[in-house]
Amino acid sequence: MRLVLAIISFVAAFVMIFTGIAQRTFLAGPDEAVLTTTVETDAAVTVIDGAALNAFTGNQTVRISGSGPIIAAYGRTTDVVAWVGDTDYNHVGFDAESGELSSELVSGKEDEVPDPTGSDLWFDEQDGNRFVALNLSVPDDVSILVVEDGVKPAPNEIQVSWPLDNSTPWAVPLILAGAVALLLGLAFLLWALNHMRKTRGPRRKPQKMPKVPRKLPGSGRRSVDKPAGRRSLGTGMIAVPIVLVGALALSGCGTGLFPSDGASPTSTATGAPAAADLAPPAATVNQVERIVDTIRQTTADADAAKDATLLETRFGGPALELRLANYAIQAADASIGGLPAIPAGDVFPILPQQTESWPRTVLAVVGDDADETIAPVALFLEQEDARANYKVMYAITLEPSAVLPDLAPASIGTNRLLPDSPVLRLSPTDVALAYADILELDVESDSYLDFEAEGDSLRANVGITYKDSVRASLPTTASVTFGHAIGAADAIALATNDNGALIAVNLNETTTVTPIETGAAVNPSGQVKALSGLAISTKGVIATYGDQLLFYVPPAGSDGKMILLGYSQGLVKAGEVG
Repeated sequence: MRLVLAIISFVAAFVMIFTGIAQRTFLAGPDEAVLTTTVETDAAVTVIDGAALNAFTGNQTVRISGSGPIIAAYGRTTDVVAWVGDTDYNHVGFDAESGELSSELVSGKEDEVPDPTGSDLWFDEQDGNRFVALNLSVPDDVSILVVEDGVKPAPNEIQVSWPLDNSTPWAVPLILAGAVALLLGLAFLLWALNHMRKTRGPRRKPQKMPKVPRKLPGSGRRSVDKPAGRRSLGTGMIAVPIVLVGALALSGCGTGLFPSDGASPTSTATGAPAAADLAPPAATVNQVERIVDTIRQTTADADAAKDATLLETRFGGPALELRLANYAIQAADASIGGLPAIPAGDVFPILPQQTESWPRTVLAVVGDDADETIAPVALFLEQEDARANYKVMYAITLEPSAVLPDLAPASIGTNRLLPDSPVLRLSPTDVALAYADILELDVESDSYLDFEAEGDSLRANVGITYKDSVRASLPTTASVTFGHAIGAADAIALATNDNGALIAVNLNETTTVTPIETGAAVNPSGQVKALSGLAISTKGVIATYGDQLLFYVPPAGSDGKMILLGYSQGLVKAGEVG
């Protein structure tokens, strides 16, 4: 019996160890799937489609080879195609029937593209000389743009690979279990040998000699002893337990040592309704943070050099107008300070527009983590077309008491409302004009009760009290008039979660000082003198102040008040009355 158990253990050990080693060697599959293609056209652009990147599941490793410099960038497929525009390009896709990458030429009217480096459309980009490798994990709606310099043929060798799961979780347990079975077999063998040695080896029971027949008294017959009934079955019953033990031992090798073929239970659908079919946000959080970092650095460099050309690469609208005017003022009078820099802290919140077309809008609020005395700035960024970069159209300093309403998460974005949208209590244009009326008339304005007065510091700075002080400071030989008008920039209205909106508007306020007596003159000073270049004028001086205003406007039918959340104001024009 001990020898039988030893043999069974040795057989089980051999099977388990062999299987474990086989799983780690010749039975192991490849550790990655690899697809390659060679582009054979002279197109300056190659686009690797998201379908090709997701031909297999898992992270993608894309290797691009060529004969010169290589620029590879990736972004949303619609953005990549929009950036390519009407230019010839190679489209690298995936042929499901052949299981190979495909390459075809998409014809256009142009054969060149600009340098894509630094475009705000990309999630990321990488360059190299003759070879570039990208390690990605992107969905189907993301594609890769590949160029050499936008003029020469694009790099032509494309390889995409995915890791395959060729792990063998049972290999080590099988080898260890086999080692245990081997030791157990050795133990059984030693036990059997030891037992045989003690009993001097296996022996048969001595056979009894047949008895000498005796003649019984009174009987004429001989009697022969018969074996007992139990002993006659002794040797036949030994095979039954041996076979039974072997069957039980071998059945243990057949189950429980290997993973089952059935997959683990998977979760079923919860029955939740599908998400609404919304347009994607104009930019991701990472994109916006990178864009703001670039704008921050560009602003600092332009401010230091008073470089209008550099500033125009990242500013537009009323934000550009105010900063350029400040450059001119500082050039005329160095004692006048510059405008505040963009804070160096985190960008939050971020509210991108939901859109796949252009122009695109993003709101990004930037604070200063190191200095709480520096007020956050709300940047309204616009991208004119696919090949343009985002520019700051409004840079509005928030009020100390400003509390933004609930906004959609950056991963979803929001709608940009039309300037005359009827879903708000007042349209963006009407909001600016109504507020300007309050700055001139205060409580006498018909709109006074529609706006929240608490926390509104602009009223104290340029409202009726300020205007009355200007009138009082003028000599009797001069008079002053105040006016207002909507600025040239379009208002930007982004919807909030309560169906209201954040509205950035451009309002121009004018201050006109004219002499009212013959021979009298006006002597401008400070920024007006610096910007106008006038030391004295007998006609009068008109100064235009550009207001960038940020309001929260509740939805139509609401009783809530409109709130001024922030503003930036400064002199943008000054000259002699015509």
